[in-house]
Amino acid sequence: MRELVRETALQPSDLVLPLFVVPGRGEKREIASLPGVYHYTPDQLPAVAKEAYDLGVRAVILFGVPEHTDATGSGAHDDNGPVPVGITSIKDHVPDLVVMTDVCLCSYMDHGHCGVLAPRERGPGVDNDRTLPVLAEEALCHARAGADVVAPSDMMDGRIGYIRDALDRSGFYEVAILSYAAKYASAFYGPFRDAAKSAPQQGDRRGYQMDPANATEALKEVRLDIAEGADFIMVKPALSYLDVVYRVSQVVDVPVSAYHVSGEYAMIKAAAERGMLDERAAVMEALTSIKRAGAKLILTYYAMYAAEIMQQSQLPKEQG
Repeated sequence: MRELVRETALQPSDLVLPLFVVPGRGEKREIASLPGVYHYTPDQLPAVAKEAYDLGVRAVILFGVPEHTDATGSGAHDDNGPVPVGITSIKDHVPDLVVMTDVCLCSYMDHGHCGVLAPRERGPGVDNDRTLPVLAEEALCHARAGADVVAPSDMMDGRIGYIRDALDRSGFYEVAILSYAAKYASAFYGPFRDAAKSAPQQGDRRGYQMDPANATEALKEVRLDIAEGADFIMVKPALSYLDVVYRVSQVVDVPVSAYHVSGEYAMIKAAAERGMLDERAAVMEALTSIKRAGAKLILTYYAMYAAEIMQQSQLPKEQG
């Protein structure tokens, strides 16, 4: 009876699995701050991608962790970098899996910020307009490798329109854009920054990420990105911003996604390891709450774990 009248039904196809890609071959290394999450070399991606696909997960998103960084973020658009090589590796083995890619410069910059720094005479901060061409080059690099969706997470103004124009002029009309439209300056990104080696070397990102106190601003950011050509939009983080997910879902006509971020994952994992809560129940409740708030897509490190739970629940019960 509960299943007959249930208002929110979570499915494996609602989930997107984040994957961290590093240079090299033959390596799968667990990330200390994210138990159960790994750094993969490109040749190791097909196995985990196939496992996710067989569980019903229909999309992954790749985050590059380069070996070298510099002041211009040149590694972000290196056709031989870990992300483009990883895209090709997955597509060669699991062609029907949707491959999304993070488009940002923080992991590729020696200063750890999401864009090109402004000249000193202009004071500290990121130069928004000088960053846009570099982001477009990164998106084009991923498109050439076969990405289905590029996901700008930098929060620079005008980058969706700039990237859309660059993709279209190069003939990549079919490559979609998932915009991190409402990305907050959150305390819950710590484990991710450790995994991606992307923590700022000085200052912070409050100058270009959103103030956690603001919700109406998110609606403005979302509308601007949709007007510039975003096909999906993102609210990040998810659990601390369910009100924003709901408000956004009520006013837009494109799919809304939410990122169950590293800190939210790590809190459940740590509490479960200490016996403070039931991990299985907590994960399913958290993910269901995100969908209930209005997210069609949920990026979560628990994607395969949750998909396996859902798959097991569909197996026929043993008789007698």
